Amino acid sequence: MAQLWGGRFTEETDALVYRFNASVSFDRRLLEEDIEGSIAHAAMLGRQKIVSQEEADAMIAGLAAIREDVRRGQLTVTDVYEDVHSFVEAVLTERIGEAGKKLHTGRSRNDQVALDMKLYTRKVIRETRGLLQNLLETLLSLMEEHLDTYMPGFTHLQKAQPLTLAHHLGAYFEMFKRDVLRMRDIEKRMNTCPLGSGALAGTTYPLDRAYVAELLHFDGPTWNSMDSVSDRDYLIEYLSAAATVMMHLSRFSEEIILWNSNEYQFVEIADAYSTGSSIMPQKKNPDIAELLRGKTGRVYGALLSLLTVMKGIPLAYNKDMQEDKELTFDAMDTVKDCLTLFDGMLGTMRFCKDTMAKSAVNGFTNATDAADYLVGKGVPFRDAHTLIGRLVLYCIEKHTSIDALSLEELRAVSPVFEADLFEAVSLETCVEKRLTTGAPGKKAMRDAIAAGRAFLQEEKKY
Repeated sequence: MAQLWGGRFTEETDALVYRFNASVSFDRRLLEEDIEGSIAHAAMLGRQKIVSQEEADAMIAGLAAIREDVRRGQLTVTDVYEDVHSFVEAVLTERIGEAGKKLHTGRSRNDQVALDMKLYTRKVIRETRGLLQNLLETLLSLMEEHLDTYMPGFTHLQKAQPLTLAHHLGAYFEMFKRDVLRMRDIEKRMNTCPLGSGALAGTTYPLDRAYVAELLHFDGPTWNSMDSVSDRDYLIEYLSAAATVMMHLSRFSEEIILWNSNEYQFVEIADAYSTGSSIMPQKKNPDIAELLRGKTGRVYGALLSLLTVMKGIPLAYNKDMQEDKELTFDAMDTVKDCLTLFDGMLGTMRFCKDTMAKSAVNGFTNATDAADYLVGKGVPFRDAHTLIGRLVLYCIEKHTSIDALSLEELRAVSPVFEADLFEAVSLETCVEKRLTTGAPGKKAMRDAIAAGRAFLQEEKKY
């Protein structure tokens, strides 16, 4: 059992207790961050003459060599060690001697793990933002491609008004754009360095915390050592934002699952993102979309778990906080995998334009425009609403649509109707005359796409 403590104890730790207490099985993924933080700490110790420059140089070289050996697969973090921190320090001491024992001067595992988790989370946030930006690029390309792809818009899962696929996809663009902004906001708020906070009350060594923060590209050191070692707000914020990303992916996946059904036939998912049945040879199942929808609960669970862990912890550090890692790592992996798979599935999906347009016509989505037509002829809106309701009922009984009626049938409901109604209730007219900002009309959509392109361009600066 390789651990960083023991002088106070006269008996061996029970093997089961040791395994229960150890974290190396999951915190080994923090090795790069642990070494990065340790190199900065060693550089500062030498600069402040807390250790000799020769010792600091030996530490830095030794740490870099350990990192390279692990990358090459020549060195492995094993369960012999209690955690990744004890592994790094033990191997370093074995390689460079007594100088390795001085690496931990002026720091605690409490501020060390706080630093490692911040460095790792910052990296994951940037990766997540990059994947979200890729998805936004895919959405913008599809929006440009489908400015003239007409489809029904829905409320209550009932056909409501006609719009375009570009407009429908644009709604998801706005959702994922907010996700990008949330990730950027979290990174900005969490970007302070906890190293140098010690166990909870700082240290008597003359550390230069600002220098360490600069080396590690933080905005500066944290201002309260107790908060520094017990803060997990940034993980809760990440998990909350990640849960929102998954909610958006799940909503979109649900629509794709519906659209892929025989009843809709709006889309065809590529074979690469579908599976078959072991018994029914005709089946082509949207399993990836269903798994994405299902994994949303997994990320929700991580958020709720960490909130529960943190809700009763007094200041400062408590061992409960070790429970932050496994569930957060799992959620991070899940979100990144889901974004990658969804982007691939969406980009290879075929949209059935004719079926979508036919569905819009058959669902009386132009009924509101027919009512507006009557209002334009001087009929009060409430009366127009009633007249079109009667017209829809007539169409349902005759199994037809408004635009398929004869002028005589229309005038039997209201003499105000003229031949120009047919142009007024065409899908193209219904969509194109909606030109206010945010509407589905082509001009409004082009403005939205241009704004989306500008947003992504601006995001590349961060």
